[in-house]
Amino acid sequence: MRALTPAEVLFEGEAPPAILPVCDHYAGSEKLMLKSLALQAQLGPIFDVTLDCEDGAQVGHEAEHAELVASMLGSEHDAFGRVGVRIHDLHHSHWRDDVRIILRAAKRAPAYIALPKVRSVADAAEMCAFIEATRRELGIAKPIPAQLLIETHGALAQVFQLAALPTVEALSFGLMDFVSAHDGAIPDTAMRSPGQFEHPLVRRAKLEIAAACHAHGRVASHNVSTEVRDMHIVETDATRARDEFGYTRMWSIHPAQVPVIVAAFAPRDEAVATAAEILLAAQAAQWGPTRHRDTLHDRASYRYYWSVLRRARATGRPLPADTAPLFGASESSAETAR
Repeated sequence: MRALTPAEVLFEGEAPPAILPVCDHYAGSEKLMLKSLALQAQLGPIFDVTLDCEDGAQVGHEAEHAELVASMLGSEHDAFGRVGVRIHDLHHSHWRDDVRIILRAAKRAPAYIALPKVRSVADAAEMCAFIEATRRELGIAKPIPAQLLIETHGALAQVFQLAALPTVEALSFGLMDFVSAHDGAIPDTAMRSPGQFEHPLVRRAKLEIAAACHAHGRVASHNVSTEVRDMHIVETDATRARDEFGYTRMWSIHPAQVPVIVAAFAPRDEAVATAAEILLAAQAAQWGPTRHRDTLHDRASYRYYWSVLRRARATGRPLPADTAPLFGASESSAETAR
């Protein structure tokens, strides 16, 4: 009898929750785009690169910037297909042109499209529908996932409905815009650590976003750390985001932050080893209850340990060789495609 994989038995016929590379690195200028893509080629697809049309484009030169972004997608610089784009927001006159130019001119569709300053479900649904219609019109085979930036009062109020939209794969917290939207009622110390983790309104926003993501199988992406010199601060920010707030991904705005964030979100070696032991024993027992070091386990805990192995692989951590059968051909090909 063929050994069943965790994906086949632990999620009752549903797809396992999405796992994306744990770091999302933003680049706005041509120089920074090329530098970021070169780093990705060096380190591997353990982080995504987001080419920024919103803050990256000069006013009046939006079309030229979108053409530049399109030229990077599928080029010799795009080694793994893990390059996304951030377009202008719904109320900017150029957002539709961003979509048309990029999808028409790019050799490869972006891995995702980030939608900033979403104010409501209606905003996000309109943008997602336009992206879907455009990709169909241009003959792009697969839907393009959307990643929503939650940085307004309206988006936070409807965050669970936003996470439920069918083409959404991640919600990202926009800390600076969120704090600024309070018109001074939240002090600027909440834009950086430790205030960003301690102010009640900011904590509430982060927790709501994470809860909405996990309720709908989406990825919760934490805001940037503005520190670019002291990487210990970046490491602490990433660790707190992971351990205290349930985030599984984080923005980066400086190349030095990337390996620090990836390392902080990666499962530790001992956790990987434990997960492997428990899951291999479970597979041998046809996914019935097992005992590991005098602790009983069943499918509820198996799902947790399966997430440990999936996250380890997404961060480039070595896995025990005997865990390969746990992933199976379909899971391996899906990961490769991403």
